[in-house]
Amino acid sequence: MPAEVVQHTLVLEYNNLAQIEEAFSLHGSEIACVMIEPIAGNMNFVRASVPFMTKLRELCTKHGALLVFDEVMTGFRVALGSAQSLYAKLIPGFVPDLSVFGKVIGGGMPLAAFGGRRAVMEQLAPLGPVYQAGTLSGNPVATACGTATLREIRKPGFYEALGAKTKSLVDGLLGAAREAGVPMVGDSEGGMFGFFFPTSAGESLPQNYPAVIATDKDRFNAFFHAMLDEGVYLAPALYEAGFVSAAHSAADIAATVAAARRALKR
Repeated sequence: MPAEVVQHTLVLEYNNLAQIEEAFSLHGSEIACVMIEPIAGNMNFVRASVPFMTKLRELCTKHGALLVFDEVMTGFRVALGSAQSLYAKLIPGFVPDLSVFGKVIGGGMPLAAFGGRRAVMEQLAPLGPVYQAGTLSGNPVATACGTATLREIRKPGFYEALGAKTKSLVDGLLGAAREAGVPMVGDSEGGMFGFFFPTSAGESLPQNYPAVIATDKDRFNAFFHAMLDEGVYLAPALYEAGFVSAAHSAADIAATVAAARRALKR
């Protein structure tokens, strides 16, 4: 990637309050926006802590920077209102300035969308000077699929059932690990989950990338292949979150946990 592409970008450590405060202290007047995955899904499953998110909102507001939520992965997976609705329950008055969604908007079809505060969106053409267009913008097939998906997930009890299934999977995996004497930690929200193999018992969930890469990668790889031998295909890398869908049944969850119990014993 050419240096010119990233020369105006600062990459900071997830959940590191000191770094974000220092960045705004040094460059506050120059920072246009902070972009964040509210639950990071490309270092497995790591939540932004409430103190970290509170400070991000405070600093962005103070310095006139936009807080942009990347909900490409969390959008509609963790809640009907996506991850931002979860933080709104924990932080009074919380709302991001912009939100970005990927193909979840089209029910899996090629489509993407972004949106936010009226004051920001009014800068877009035809009301404002910022031109935005895309080859697939408003594609009728994708938007029809997206509308149908949104209709289904709005049905009463959908997210309660999805979250319960995902939690039962994670609880089952952690229980199987305890039985086998293998250190494991995990977490979930809605249909999104993740798990790690700490290098020693008693370690808590990783809070950032350095902590993730310090977990036992070899044991993760061994577990992945053992599960594959059992007929269960998990995400093949330590750095990928997992997803449960409405199509998964209680029997699927039970079979996965049973396979994990056999794999972990081996």
